[in-house]
Amino acid sequence: MTDLRANQIFDLIIVGGGIGGAALGAAMAGAGCDVLILEKSEVFHDEVRGEWIAPWGVAETRRLGLYDVLIAAGGHCVNEHVTYDELLAPSEAEAKAIPLEVFVPDVRGPLCLGHPRHCQTLFNEAKRRGAMVHRGVDVTRVVAGPAPEVAFTLGDEPHRVRARLVVGADGRNSMVREAAGVTLHADKPHHIFGGMLVENVPGWDERRQAIGTEGDFAFLAFPQGGGRLRVYGSYSLEQRRRFAGPDGPQRFLDAFRMNCSPANALIADGQAAGPLRSYFNNDSWTDAPFAEGVVLVGDAAGWNDPINGLGLSITYRDVRIVSDLLLSTDDWTPALFVPYGQERRERMRRLRFVGAVQSVLDAEFTEAARERRRGYFERASEDPSLRSHVVALMAGPEAVAADAFTPDYWARVVKAEFA
Repeated sequence: MTDLRANQIFDLIIVGGGIGGAALGAAMAGAGCDVLILEKSEVFHDEVRGEWIAPWGVAETRRLGLYDVLIAAGGHCVNEHVTYDELLAPSEAEAKAIPLEVFVPDVRGPLCLGHPRHCQTLFNEAKRRGAMVHRGVDVTRVVAGPAPEVAFTLGDEPHRVRARLVVGADGRNSMVREAAGVTLHADKPHHIFGGMLVENVPGWDERRQAIGTEGDFAFLAFPQGGGRLRVYGSYSLEQRRRFAGPDGPQRFLDAFRMNCSPANALIADGQAAGPLRSYFNNDSWTDAPFAEGVVLVGDAAGWNDPINGLGLSITYRDVRIVSDLLLSTDDWTPALFVPYGQERRERMRRLRFVGAVQSVLDAEFTEAARERRRGYFERASEDPSLRSHVVALMAGPEAVAADAFTPDYWARVVKAEFA
C-alpha cells in the first residue's frame, strides 16, 4: 500500500463526511490543523433524518462559526410551536402557541435545512477551509491506539494513512467505534417513527412547527420554506408495516388529515418530495465515546430517541466540545476527552428521560393514554414546572434543574411509576 501523502501524518482523519464529520473538519481545518475527511457516498441522499436544529443546537452552530454558512445555504428559521391534540379544539391549541425565541438568548428559534444540502454545505465549507476531502471512499480497516491509522480504497487504489487522532463520524453502524472497542448500549424500541419530505404546501404558516396526536397516529411538521415541510409520524410497533408498499407514501400523507389540526389537510394534499423511511424509536449511548487514538461524535457515539428531533443538536454540541478540547492543547491523549465523555453521558441520560416522557405522552394511543394526556394538559396549565422536559428539549438538557429528570418528575407528569 502507498500513503495518500508520502510520509505524512495528519492531525485528524475523520471517517464520515456528513454533518458531524464535515462540521468538525471545518472547525479544525479553519484553525490550521491538517485534516483528512473520508466520505463513503458520492452524493448525499435524503435519509429522512437530520433537518431540525433545536435552539440550543443553533447556539452551537454559532459557536462553531457555521450559522451564517447554514443561513446562506437556505436555513429556515421557525419561531412558533403549536401542540395539537384530539382533546383540544384547534383554536385552543393555537391560543397556547409557544414563541420559540424565548429559550436561548439571541436565537430566534429552531433552524431547518434539508439533509442532503446541509451535508453538502458543510462538506464544501470544510474543503474551503483547507481540509483534504475524498468521496467514494471504502474504509477497510481502522487501527486505534498510540499510532492510529486508516486503510481504505479510493477508486481501485488502496491507501493507508496515519494521524494523531481518528474521528468516528460514521453513523450508527460505526466501524471506528467497533475498532476502538467502544461498547454501544441500547434500550428496547417502543414505537415506529416514519418521515418524508413534502412539497407544494403553500398554505402552511412557514414560521410554525407543529405536533399533534389523534386516533392511532402522532405527527410532527417542520417547515423548510418555499412550501416544503419535513413531516414525521409516530405509530405503534404492531403497525410497523402500516405504510409499506408502493402506495405507502400517499397513505402516510392521508394519515395527517386530522380534525385537531385542520391545516394538516394542506400536508395531505401536498406531494412527496423524497422517500418515506421508518425507524424504530429508541435510544443508544456509550459510556465513554473515546479510546486511545480515537474519538466519536454524532450517532457513532450513540443517539437519542428520534421523537425528540435532537440528532443535529447533539452532533453540533459534540463537535463544539471536541474541537474546543483539541484546540486547547497539543496533548491529545485519552485524558483530554474525559470531560467530553462525562458531559455527553449526562446529556444523553437526560435526553433519554425527555424522550421517554415525550413518547408516553405523544406516541401511545390507547384510551388510557388519552386520559393520561388529558390529565397532563389540565395539570400543566396550572403548574408550568410540568413543562420542564419541553424546556430541556428546546433550551438544552442543562438548562433545567436536575430534579426534572427523576422518578418524582415522571410521577408528577405521567402519574405512574417510572420504569
